[in-house]
Amino acid sequence: MVLRLKKGLRAFGVAESFLKEMPRSNLAGVVMRADLIIDGFSFGYATVGGDDATERIAEMYEKLNRNDVNLIMLDGVVISEFNIIDVDALYRRTRRPVIALTFEESEGLEEHIKRKFPSSWLRKLESYYRLGGRERVRLKTGFEVFVRVAGIDLKLAKKCLDMFTVQGGIPEPIKVAKLLARAKLRHELESNF
Repeated sequence: MVLRLKKGLRAFGVAESFLKEMPRSNLAGVVMRADLIIDGFSFGYATVGGDDATERIAEMYEKLNRNDVNLIMLDGVVISEFNIIDVDALYRRTRRPVIALTFEESEGLEEHIKRKFPSSWLRKLESYYRLGGRERVRLKTGFEVFVRVAGIDLKLAKKCLDMFTVQGGIPEPIKVAKLLARAKLRHELESNF
């Protein structure tokens, strides 16, 4: 797929919200054009501590049933208490470039994974290592983010991020997806009381 950097470029931003005590996290996805017009939503769930995040995000994308979405932006690749998103598998399944962002430096998650999964840490660790390293990218706003990509080179990924980032370091599709995921979680919690 060739990306043309224009106002009609559409990103599917995905973020989550969850509580550790709950069995699943809320996933929200927002389709946004580069001119910042919101153009669609999709919702899903991922198992807290599970291995289904890649599948669930692919399903959210497929539920959109659209061929005009140009790329996928993820708010992290290790979500929902170590439910690891395989960006390469997501790219192969959706045939859309994937840009996964994190916003802080990290010394790694190996010890956390070993503690959290005493009987299955090796399998989780293999998934984590398959992610590979992150690249530091300075956005036009001056903020730095850490990026993993699939199906797109880092230079083009930075241009896409700059198109969708108005201020700070969080691209608008991810920012809106975070707000939606949190609102959905609040609604579910209020509905149970």
